Amino acid sequence: MDRIETMKAFLAVSEEGGFTKAAEKLATSNQLISKYVSDFEGHLGVRLFNRTTRSVSLTEAGEQCVLHVRQVLDRLQDMESGLGQLKSKAQGLLRINAPVSFSIKHLAPLISDYKKQYPSVGINLQLNDRKVDVVEEGFDLALRIGHLRNSSLVAKRIAPIRLVLVASPEYLERNGIPDHPEQLIPEHFLHYSYMTYDQTPSPLFDALKAASKEQATSISSNNGDILIQAAIAGDGYALQPTFLVGDAIKKGKLKVILNEYEPKGLGLYAVYPHRQLMATKLRTFIDFISEYYGETPYWDEF
Repeated sequence: MDRIETMKAFLAVSEEGGFTKAAEKLATSNQLISKYVSDFEGHLGVRLFNRTTRSVSLTEAGEQCVLHVRQVLDRLQDMESGLGQLKSKAQGLLRINAPVSFSIKHLAPLISDYKKQYPSVGINLQLNDRKVDVVEEGFDLALRIGHLRNSSLVAKRIAPIRLVLVASPEYLERNGIPDHPEQLIPEHFLHYSYMTYDQTPSPLFDALKAASKEQATSISSNNGDILIQAAIAGDGYALQPTFLVGDAIKKGKLKVILNEYEPKGLGLYAVYPHRQLMATKLRTFIDFISEYYGETPYWDEF
């Protein structure tokens, strides 16, 4: 069994929605496509398609198989292009997962600049703040912010991420400027619900951890932009990354408070499955983003 041809046949049927269209796409016969798929199912020991006289649809196993087959064929194509010197530039579709707020503010310009240099690479960018399974969900790369724990994935640090405590001038005029975290008013804490306080213990984190439990009269959200707008409106104080609040600080809409208690910084990381046989499109993107922001990102210039 030619596994490469069977995988190509399987993927073509899944993308075209039928054996006849897949055969036309691959310029071969319907019978050969059917044989390839049957051989592939026999080799794997699972049914990949539900077949009726009118339609062909993926089974649950087939949906999982598409993700892996696509990655295998992408890497094979890139290897052949690189080793055979058939292509001079990266090519193919790059699937990226990234945090919502960071991407909206800071990733769009990077992608535009990257595309100018590598126009043959397509970008499929999916935004959410949950921790995705890079392999199972079919991503080439994910951008993550935080302190990364050990995993089977490769993680490359891209840029530092500072966390600062901010409040509006109006809020500070009404409530005073605190000199110590113990002077913070718990019910005024604008809490980011994805934030954890398991870093190195500090007076600020201790105060914020306690305040996060007293949310009856305050605001909590899983979106930092909402909390920043609440802080600008004078509703309280918030612990947020400088890539979100830097512009508001520059414009005087927010002020950094308790900066001597600033917590240990986080990191922006590129997370991907393998170091070996890395697709050219992925390698070029990682190299590009690694140099783009620098050790002092522009959002920290306030």
